[in-house]
Amino acid sequence: MDVGFWHQLDNGRIQCDLCPRFCQLTEGQRGLCFVRARSGDKMVLTTYGRSSGFCIDPIEKKPLNHFYPGTPVLSFGTAGCNLTCKFCQNWDISKSRQMDTVANRAEPELIAMAAKQTSSHSVAYTYNDPVIFLEYAIDTALACREQGIKSVAVTAGYITEKGAEKFFPVMDAANVDLKAFSEAFYSKLAGGHLQPVLEILEYIKKETSVWLELSTLLIPGQNDSEPELRDMTQWVVDRLGPDVPMHFSAFHPAWKMGQTPPTSQKTLAKARQIALESGVRYAYTGNIADSVCESSYCHSCGELLIERVRYQLGRWHLDEDGCCKRCSTPCAGVFAEKPGDWGAKRVQVNMSSG
Repeated sequence: MDVGFWHQLDNGRIQCDLCPRFCQLTEGQRGLCFVRARSGDKMVLTTYGRSSGFCIDPIEKKPLNHFYPGTPVLSFGTAGCNLTCKFCQNWDISKSRQMDTVANRAEPELIAMAAKQTSSHSVAYTYNDPVIFLEYAIDTALACREQGIKSVAVTAGYITEKGAEKFFPVMDAANVDLKAFSEAFYSKLAGGHLQPVLEILEYIKKETSVWLELSTLLIPGQNDSEPELRDMTQWVVDRLGPDVPMHFSAFHPAWKMGQTPPTSQKTLAKARQIALESGVRYAYTGNIADSVCESSYCHSCGELLIERVRYQLGRWHLDEDGCCKRCSTPCAGVFAEKPGDWGAKRVQVNMSSG
């Protein structure tokens, strides 16, 4: 299908305007993302209607801790990515150049119907980055909206403002991967730039109604220093506000950083503490089980609000209005009157059978 977000250059190339890479393509050439390609004098999305697979996950796995906790989310992605992270934890999908990776076919309406039939509360565009299959994600989100299903973007936020203005208004929640807080990290290890991501984060928070949470994969010796974490968390408080939850996740050796050691629980806990000291009200750790650091607490009185153990919810101390039962302080987020009961299970979905 012909897609937007491109224009013709004087030299005969066409430029993709969807992400800050601004790939300039000749006939038959693909962008770095691999899935957006030139065909004649137009840009096409080669993976529209094609996915690498569908699963129902707990919403906490995205991770989103303040968006309908305990509910199931139908998750899918395609192939390719517009960043080149050497530490990618989903490299078999995001770095794939094989079209059989996206052998599952599903039109937007079928995905929305599958979400409804499986009692999924939302659909997540994840595994690789939905920015590169924006048109497919938007059409699916609109189909989901007609069925009363929410949409969740799991993204690195590497998108132009023009693209963001089309993409985020149809999303209900987003977890944005803020990979580090240094240009050196982005350019050396992710193949991108920091500033465009910061600008998009401010756009999401200030110009949309999307519920926003942030994730940072902490890599030993690369983005886990105390000064960088203090700068990052202070920026979040100052520019996005104290109510934006932050998730600090453990790195496991993968892709081109297979010799880098995994992140320790001590490092994760320290990052969480730094965030709290900076004024972040909701800070979490992930990829290593720790019920204390995975649970939510009232920022006013310290009461345990939502107990979590590896995506499984325990004690729930929010009232029907999403406020602390002890002191009545509101907990930032989007909550139902009662928590969901999906638990930690993961279920494969065969879309061909609807």
